[in-house]
Amino acid sequence: MTEEVTRKRNSINMLSGPLAWPMLMFALPLIASGLLQQSFNAVDVAVVGRFTGPEALAAVGCNGPVIGLLINMFLGLSVGVNVIIANYIGQNNRQGVRASVSASAVLALGSGVIMLVTTQIVARPLLTALDTPPEVLDMAVDYLRILGAGMPFMIIYNFGSAILRSIGDTRRPFFILVVSGIVNVVLNLVFVICLGMGVKGVAWATVIANVLNAFIIVLLLVREQSDIHLDIKALAPNWRQMRKIADVGVPAGLQATVFSISNIFIISAINSFGAYAMAGSAAALNYEMYCYFVINAFGQTCVAFGSQNYGAGNLERCRRVLQISLIYSTVILIVLNVLIAWQRNFFLAPFTSDPNVLAYAGERIVAVLLFQFIACYYEMTGSMLRALDYSMTPALITIFGTCVIRLLWVFFFPSDGTFGQLLSIYPISWTLTDIIMYCAYRRIRQRVYSQAAA
Repeated sequence: MTEEVTRKRNSINMLSGPLAWPMLMFALPLIASGLLQQSFNAVDVAVVGRFTGPEALAAVGCNGPVIGLLINMFLGLSVGVNVIIANYIGQNNRQGVRASVSASAVLALGSGVIMLVTTQIVARPLLTALDTPPEVLDMAVDYLRILGAGMPFMIIYNFGSAILRSIGDTRRPFFILVVSGIVNVVLNLVFVICLGMGVKGVAWATVIANVLNAFIIVLLLVREQSDIHLDIKALAPNWRQMRKIADVGVPAGLQATVFSISNIFIISAINSFGAYAMAGSAAALNYEMYCYFVINAFGQTCVAFGSQNYGAGNLERCRRVLQISLIYSTVILIVLNVLIAWQRNFFLAPFTSDPNVLAYAGERIVAVLLFQFIACYYEMTGSMLRALDYSMTPALITIFGTCVIRLLWVFFFPSDGTFGQLLSIYPISWTLTDIIMYCAYRRIRQRVYSQAAA
């Protein structure tokens, strides 16, 4: 009886009843998780910068885009895990659920090993290719290689979280992050201040936190009494299920990877405006990341609810899921975007007091963040397309709309162009992507509805 009550408390009925409140309860822990991760990352940077020095800070900072580039593909696979398992749940295919959970675990282990080996091999050549200053190169390489040791555990946690999301459980992954985040902060202080380990100390603190994340989430899945129970003794490659997960997850990962590459080029273009522009852009970017967690959370909500209902044949309910996701994400983003833009000096004060930096940061907030809500449409419709088993289409559209167009903009950007003109590509690319995604979604929806009616 107690186990049954626990399962009901940790899961959400996505197939019947009201949608608005359950979807909000699903999304809020995801938003909180993103904010928590970003906050703990900020603490990591602050500890290094405050107690180690500018070289160490640079060594940590220059690894940000590199880590994103390396790990996005594998984290994209977790989207496939969520979609496939949720779809089986909607079909009431218990055997498919169990097989997919096992395949997800094997895929997570394999991806983790690949990441571990890759980071050790490419750390120095990749950081060198990105023009990392010689005085910080060795520290940056050490930092990346140590983090690489923890990446298998990071991937295991993300795959485990995706499995739990498929039944509507976003609470427990959030609580795991709270515990590991506190451990990470404490270890940062101990390793850096007490033991004087510098950059290596911050890296090892992150690794230990990732190990803790993986251990707890695996323990939860092993002790789970429902169909998502993980039987470690029965783990074996299930190529059919792994391929189904990859069919959905690889396009999502490819999209994130290409997005990271395009960001590197845009950052390099911003850097051409000088140190003040670099600092101002970095300060404003923090709030773009905070706001994006809202978009990402409702996108994941749309995927989970949409996948289950598509599996159950509830196409009208899928339409309502998309509609509610759009309303929630757009309204919340508009409020946040306008508030931050209106009170931008207040929000930027914790990062800098330099008037030149504030000017550039404020310009980015007005030019980019104020219009970020535009991205909600293509993100939500893209999520629903993945739920409908059309993963490559939104990936290609997003790659073209938000990556290729931006790269072309940077390539042809005139040497006498202003900072604001450079940043204007963000709302332009979001709008174009919305239009293309709208056309694709209408066409695919008609196809899916016709197939269901046949």
